[in-house]
Amino acid sequence: MAERKMKVNSMENLPGLFGQFDENIKWIQESFQVKIMARDGEITISGEEEGVEKAERLIDQLLGILERDAVLTEQQVKYAIDTVQSGSNVNLSSLNDEVVCVTARGKQIKAKTIGQKKYIKAMKDNLIVFGIGPAGTGKTYLAVAEAVAEYKAKKVTRIILTRPAVEAGERLGFLPGDLQSKVDPYLRPLYDALYEMLGVETYNNLKEKGVIEVVPLAYMRGRTLDDAFIILDEAQNTTPEQMKMFLTRMGFQSKIVVTGDITQIDLPMGKMSGLKKVQHILKGIQGIEFHYFSEKDVVRHSLVQKIIKAYDRYEKGEMD
Repeated sequence: MAERKMKVNSMENLPGLFGQFDENIKWIQESFQVKIMARDGEITISGEEEGVEKAERLIDQLLGILERDAVLTEQQVKYAIDTVQSGSNVNLSSLNDEVVCVTARGKQIKAKTIGQKKYIKAMKDNLIVFGIGPAGTGKTYLAVAEAVAEYKAKKVTRIILTRPAVEAGERLGFLPGDLQSKVDPYLRPLYDALYEMLGVETYNNLKEKGVIEVVPLAYMRGRTLDDAFIILDEAQNTTPEQMKMFLTRMGFQSKIVVTGDITQIDLPMGKMSGLKKVQHILKGIQGIEFHYFSEKDVVRHSLVQKIIKAYDRYEKGEMD
């Protein structure tokens, strides 16, 4: 049996570390098979050497996050546990170093996972970035945040967001309303992200001025886009021809971010996904980066990670 003692610099951080009804500590104890106690400004960890060492490293990182953010979420704690269990030596408190954008309500948008931090860096360092991975990893949300940040910093003069309007079980011709009202449901996630970043009033003003466009992919044909931050969302539902058309819209002083999940393709049977094909075509070109998220980067409810893992196992034939 091994035992380690840790000094706590600020006793105010202990309630946040332990969590409501000590649930954070219970997760840590169960994950590393250790016993944790706090008394007189000191945390004692006891158990097998490997578990104690990992729990100590984890607690040190969680205290670092608390000193920066003053709160710990369930997602942060469980992600930290998974990261330390995997053997990673990444300093998780450093995830909060950089603020991507501040929303209309004053919320700071920061990376929540190592994958998200690498994605943000990729967007800053490259002209074209592909963010590929499962739902809930922040692919589109962070791309919109980066677009708003670059617009506010006057690095671009326009923000253009687009999605393919794939008929996932519905035919556009049978939906009520004019063309805009027919395609709006496909674009709703993009509107929601912009509303949060800018506020509805600012968004509407910028849209009226032509600074922001949210349009179906078909509207991009024949255009050349200079001084713009352009986001193609749900790119797994593009054909190779559409993907080529979109990427060749890029003009001077522009950036492109393409997001998608190649496990969620809604194209008709037999149609090749442009997102799948482009990975082979553009691989290795300087200025273009492919960033891949995993289920560990999911920042929605913890059940979402379990659902994604279960589907992955099923599709690989690993389930009975």
